[in-house]
Amino acid sequence: DADRLDYMRRDRLMTGNRHSTVDFGWLLENLEIKDVKLGSDREQVGDVPTFVIGPKAIHAAEAYVLGLFHLYPTVYFHKVTRGAEKLFAELLVRLVRDNSRDKVGLSDNHPLVQFAKSPDDIDKVMNLDDTVVWGALSELREAEDELIRQFADRLQQRKLFKCIDIRAQIQHEIDPETKKTPDHLEQIDKCYENVLFKLQSLAGKKKEAGCVPAILTDEGERSPYKTSAGSTGPVDQINVRTESGPPIDLKRRSDVVANLRDFKFERAYFDQDDSEAEKEILFAIDKEITKCR
Repeated sequence: DADRLDYMRRDRLMTGNRHSTVDFGWLLENLEIKDVKLGSDREQVGDVPTFVIGPKAIHAAEAYVLGLFHLYPTVYFHKVTRGAEKLFAELLVRLVRDNSRDKVGLSDNHPLVQFAKSPDDIDKVMNLDDTVVWGALSELREAEDELIRQFADRLQQRKLFKCIDIRAQIQHEIDPETKKTPDHLEQIDKCYENVLFKLQSLAGKKKEAGCVPAILTDEGERSPYKTSAGSTGPVDQINVRTESGPPIDLKRRSDVVANLRDFKFERAYFDQDDSEAEKEILFAIDKEITKCR
C-alpha cells in the first residue's frame, strides 16, 4: 500500500540501511485496477475494484515483500532499537504510576505529567512528541524515583542495556544444523517460554521490592507476508493479474514468497556492569536447554 511504499524508502534513507531496495517506478507502472471477489471460497459476497499488479511486476513485488521483511530485523526489531524502547517503556509506566512532582522531577503542567495523570485523554496524548520527550530527559535525570532517574540518564547518554539473544543461543544448542523441523521449532519455543517465565519471575520480585529491574525481557514476531482471511482478505493481499481468470494472490504465484518463514526474536537485556544479572540469564538458558534435550 501507499503507506508502506513511503516509509520503506524513507526509513531506509534515514537509517542508512542498504537493504530493502524497491523498484518503485516499475511497481507503479504495472499497477492496474481489477475486480477481485470478496468472501471465502465457499461463499462469495460480491466483487470490489482494487489495485493489482501485472505479471511483469512479480519479481518487483517479491523484492517489495522481502525488503519490508528485512527492515524488521535490521531496523524496527534491531536489538539496540528495542533496547531503547524497553527502557523508555519502563520509564513511562513508572511515570504514569508515580506522577507527583517530587518523584518524577517535572512540573505539574509538563505534558508528560499531564499525560500521566490522564493517559486516556486524547488531547494529552496529542501534546506529546519527540521534542517533549527528549527535552524532559534532563529533568527526569533529577527525579526522586530511582528507575526514572537511571533510565532517563541511560536514554540521554545512550548507555543502553546489554543484550543476550535467548532464541539464538537455544537454537544453536537444540538445532545446530538449522534444520528447523517442526520438532526442533516446538522444542525451541518450549525452551524459550520456560526461560522467559524464569527471567520474568526474577524481574517481578525486584519490582515488588521497589528496585530497578536488573533484567528486561523482550520478544516479537513478524510474518513476511500475511494471507488475509475473511471478507476483506483479497483487498489486503498483493493480487496478480492473470491472462485468463480472476487475479490471484502473489503467494500462489511466487515460490519465494510462499517459502518465507516468520521472524521471531526473544532477548534479555541487563546492565553490562551487573555480572550477577548476566549469570542469572545464562544459567536460566543453560538449565532449560538441558531440560529440553
